[in-house]
Formats: sequence, C-alpha cells, structure tokens
Amino acid sequence: MEIFIDENTKVLVQGITGRQGRFHTKLMLDYGTKIMGGVTPGKGGEKVHEIKVYDTVKEAMMEGNNVNTSVVFVPAPYCLDAVKEALSEGIKLVVVITEHIPLWDALNMVNVAQEKGARIIGANTPGIINPKAKCKVGIMPNKINIRGNIGVVSRSGTLSYEIIFALLEKGLGISTFIGIGGDKVHGTNFIEALTLFEKDRDTEKIVMIGEVGGVEEEKAANYIKEHLSKPVVGYIAGKYVPKGVKMGHAGAIIEGEKGTAEIKIKQLLKAGIKIAKTPKETAKLLQKTK
Repeated sequence: MEIFIDENTKVLVQGITGRQGRFHTKLMLDYGTKIMGGVTPGKGGEKVHEIKVYDTVKEAMMEGNNVNTSVVFVPAPYCLDAVKEALSEGIKLVVVITEHIPLWDALNMVNVAQEKGARIIGANTPGIINPKAKCKVGIMPNKINIRGNIGVVSRSGTLSYEIIFALLEKGLGISTFIGIGGDKVHGTNFIEALTLFEKDRDTEKIVMIGEVGGVEEEKAANYIKEHLSKPVVGYIAGKYVPKGVKMGHAGAIIEGEKGTAEIKIKQLLKAGIKIAKTPKETAKLLQKTK
C-alpha cells in the first residue's frame, strides 16, 4: 500500500516562478517526481525548467494534465486562496510548504479540504517522499532519502533530515517520510500517519520525531500502545529548553505542564516506546528493535 503518493502521482507547483518554487521544482524533477505544470497568476505561458506555467489551476487542469497533487510555495497572505483554488478544481492532495500562515487561514483550508474529501499535508511542512516510487513532493534533500523499510513521521523538517542521515549511515533507508508540519494546525496528524504506516507493507519499523509544544505526541503515545503492532522509536526535541522561553514554531506552545519535552518523553516511555537521546541514537535503537 502506498501512502499518499506513488509512481502515478502527478504534481502541480503553485508559486513555481518564485525563488523557492523554482529551486525546489528542479530538485523534485531530479528525484523523479512527475511535475505536470506550475501556476503563478500573471505568468501564464512562461516555462520553468521546461515546465509550462499557467495563470490559474483551472487552466492547468483543462489541458488534460491529470494532476492529482499540488505543492504550494505561495506566500502566506495568499496561501489560503491558492489552497482553496486547488481544492475547488478537484485536487485531492495539497502539500503546503508555506510557513507563517495565520491560524484562521490554516483552520479554514483544513476545513475546506475535509468538505472536499481531500487531504492537506502541512502547513509549514518539508513535504512527503516515497523513495520506492521516486516521488518527492516538498523540499527534503534528495541524497539522504534512500529506499528502505523505516517509516518516518515528523513535526520538524531540519531535525528529520539529521535523523534520516543517521539512518543512512547505518545502512537503513525509508519507506515513506511524512512531515506533518510545525504549526499548531495540521492537515494530517501523527495518529493518521501512524495508522497508515501500520497498514503499509513496505514499512517494518517507525520513527516518530516530535518536539516541545502541543500535545500531539502524548495523544500518539496512547494510540501506539493500543493500536500499533510495529515497533516505534521516538525522538523529542526541546529537552533543554528553559522554562518560560518561547520557541519559534507556531506549534511550540507550552500550556502549564502540558507540552513539555519531559512530559512527552514520559508518556511515550510509559507506552513502551523507545526514546533516543540523540538523533544518531535513533538509528542504533532501530537496529536493536525487533
């Protein structure tokens, strides 16, 4: 079973003519992703890396590109409109790379996706990658994402790269990587990702990468204990954050005793989940876990 993307995934890049859109379109193409077109209002008719640019999502869909996925590099003030445009044209998976999206806009886009029977990854996500299908929708480094049997789900982009590199050093590859995003509102959460990894025949073990703030990891701990048969290794960032210090991610909000790294680790250990103290130890624990 493929998770969200496979060799039939056909991608539209919204915001393709911007600096980030242009740069990461090239890397996605290099990885093997099928990019069918790009969208930037007012830039219709141009080309980026030989990919045709359209003024609207509707125009791109009308040319028979059979797009089923969009990746969004549109600036935060315009991101809601871009996501709603993709959803209104029947696109069922929207990967939102954009950060600093207002909370109300994030809630709005997730609600619209649910109404349309579609799914959002993010916002503020590095994206999703499936090495088996040679498909990457996002900004993850190409070289470290090698095919294997480890499913990785993470709130953090940069930290996930470090841990996947540590896996690679130990000869371990990934089945699918899912970046759920660092914001308070997620289109896809830990539990949804873990459920899919449990069903995925290409995934034998799972890495869950969390961080200080919110209660998603605590909820996931209870779910893992009750519903997962596959081994899970966790890593939680933020163990040494001083009390009262505000973190950069919108999702890194601590309320009283909830959301601290200490509480998250305690709950995960209680659920029988092995917790790595360092990114490199994640790979070592996976090797020892059966």
